[in-house]
Order: sequence, then C-alpha cells, then structure tokens
Amino acid sequence: MAPIEIFNTAIAILFTFCYIYQAFFFWVGLVKNEVKLPPAGRRHRYAFFIAAHNEEAVIANLVQSIKDQDYPSELIDIFVVADACTDATADRAREAGAIVYERNDLARKGKSWVMDYGFNRILTEYPGVHEAFLIFDADNLLSRDYVSVMNDAFDQGYHVITSYRNSKNFGSSWISAANAIWFLREARFLNNARMLCGTSCAVSGSGYLISSKIVEAMHGWHFHTLTEDIQFSTFCAVHGVRIGYAPAEFYDEQPITLDASIKQRRRWSKGFYQVFFTYGGQLVNTLSKTRSFAAFDLLMVIAPASILTLISLLANGTFLVVGSLSHGFLATDAELARCVGSIFLTLASSYVVFFIMALTTTFFERSHIHCPSRLRVISNLFTFPLFMFTYIPLTVTALFLKVDWIPTPHDVSVTLDQVVEGAR
Repeated sequence: MAPIEIFNTAIAILFTFCYIYQAFFFWVGLVKNEVKLPPAGRRHRYAFFIAAHNEEAVIANLVQSIKDQDYPSELIDIFVVADACTDATADRAREAGAIVYERNDLARKGKSWVMDYGFNRILTEYPGVHEAFLIFDADNLLSRDYVSVMNDAFDQGYHVITSYRNSKNFGSSWISAANAIWFLREARFLNNARMLCGTSCAVSGSGYLISSKIVEAMHGWHFHTLTEDIQFSTFCAVHGVRIGYAPAEFYDEQPITLDASIKQRRRWSKGFYQVFFTYGGQLVNTLSKTRSFAAFDLLMVIAPASILTLISLLANGTFLVVGSLSHGFLATDAELARCVGSIFLTLASSYVVFFIMALTTTFFERSHIHCPSRLRVISNLFTFPLFMFTYIPLTVTALFLKVDWIPTPHDVSVTLDQVVEGAR
C-alpha cells in the first residue's frame, strides 16, 4: 500500500471507531421508538427563565404559550431578562404577564452572563420558591403539554432534562429546513436513544430544565464560552450528573439565509473548540477512571470531527498535485488514480450518509414537520448534505478567526396554532 492509502485507511478506522456508536443510537431510536415516562407522583413548581435581546416581535407569543399550558398556572412563574434592549421587549413581556428584569451590562455580552444575572436575582428575591428552572429563548414556542411531560421526567429524580426541539419555520428556506432536520434527528435518534440506553443526554440551546439545587450549589451560572449549553453538558458528564430526556416538544426559529446560518454556526464551532480545549482532558481523565460512556459520548460531541474530513481531503489533494508534478517519481499513475477515487469516495459517501440521515428523520418524524410545501420537504433531502458540507470550511475558519457573540435576529412572529397548521 502507498503511504496515502495507509493514511486514508487509518483515518477511516479512526472515524468509524469514534462514531459507530451513533449508528447504534439510530437503531435504538428506530426500534424502540419514543421513550415512555411514568406519570409524575406530584406537580412541582417551576420558574421559566427567558433571555431576550430586542425580541419585541416574538416575546409575547412565547409568554402566551407558557400561559396556555395544561399545568396549574399557580405552579409556574415566568421571568424575562431584557438584556440591553433598545426596543419594546420589556414592555411586551410585561403586558403578556411576565416578571421582567432589565439588564444593561454592555461589557459582559451573551446569554451566559444574562443567565448568571437572572439566576442570582431570582434566587435572592424568591428563595426556596421554585424547584427547577426551565430555560428558553425568546423566539421559542411550547406545546401545550410541555410542562406536564417535563414534570413527569423531573419527578423521576433527574436534575437536568433536555427536550424535543422542533422548528417553527421549516418551510422558510432550504437553510431553515436543514437546521430543522438536524434538531429533529438530535431529539429522536440521539437524546431519545441515549435515554433509552440509560446514558446521559446533552442540552442544546434552549428547552431544558435545571434543578434549583444545582444552580444554588453553583451560586449562579459560570459557563461563559460561546456554547454555554455544551459546556454545561460536558461539566455534567465530568461530574457524573446524568442528563435526562423528555419528549416534551417546543419550537424555535431557524436562520433563513446562509449568511445568518454561517455566523451562528461559526460561533457554535468556536464554542466547541473552547469547550474541547477546556474540558477535553477532564473527559479523558473521567473516561479512564470511571469508564463512563457519557464522558466518551461528550468527548466525541465536542471533538472537531469535520477536521478529520478536511485533513483527509487536503492530504489526498496535496498528494494528487505533488504526485502529478513529479511525473511518476513520487507516485505512479495507479496510485494517483486511487487518490482521486479516495477523494470522490469521501465526498460521495458523506453525501449518502447525510442524505440517509435526512430521509430517515423526515420519514419517521414526519408528523412533527409542519411545512405547507411538500416540495420543500422533498428537496431538503438533497440539499441537507450540501448544508452539512458547509461545516468543513466553518470549522477551519472558526479555529483561526476571532468570533464574538452576536445575537441572531428573530422576526418570525407566529403562534403555536399557526405553526401546527403549517405557517411559514
């Protein structure tokens, strides 16, 4: 075998070893369907925590969807932290019935700092009142049984619980459709499967619960990377806190344009690097000491997997160019042909895997896809792999560029009923 073939084989074996378990998760999610939770023995009291920055177009719809829950309203308090807002977010939230705190700390930007501020105020002003916090973004909407389903999971003793993340604007563009499929797949075939297998899940963005005991023990919120959700998930894996999953459905707004999506996902990629370099060693240490599968799982989640694909493509491309210029001295025609085949196989197999991922998710989660255009749903099967390919340059640029927290604009103002009816 030529050196480049040995290299390609090693990359393939490494990639397979690292991520074959996700194929098993897919099988579990497919065969065992959705996790079933026993009914709760009692109803607990919750505080909804919503971080909002210039969200006047959407904040009232979220507050209303919380008020429409089939759960006793006296057991729910809604807190909105209007962070450095220059619009009427605070007024709209108060009018809708939320308790509003206004924060104007321009030196410490980002959701994580808002959470630290809000948690400290709530715990100080409402000591011992709430048993857990439910974390949401201002653009979210909740299914009417959301709190009831989360209460079933919380009553089982989980201190952290994530939920089913759907999207309220699947049909807006090929970008929003691709994002929507990714999160549907994450809910059904990752977190749901993790729960069924008895291992720990991971929180993502919003739509998750944290026990007040954890927040009180930490004296606030101390996760300030660009992806504070994944940082917190990794912290839980290191310290043996099992994150549960509940099939409680909520909806969020996905970016519509490629430019907005790139900015958002570059921030995520940078945040994953921050978490990887901060917690990677601790996860390896936890794995070596406890054989914790959750530690291995989170290590694979935060590891820059697309870097392996990029390294493979660059190595093969370099070998192809240099070998061609050497006129047979460094590489034979047969070796060059196999190198071309390797590049094609890498791209083609990746496309097929992503296509199958989109196809299976679309088919098995079709009842959760609310889109007025069937053509959009079908075309997304073919454009989803292209969307995933954009992660390769994003991962590279995030490694070298300075990335700051930039809020994502939200202006898809729809109600829960409009989403379910297929509103764009």
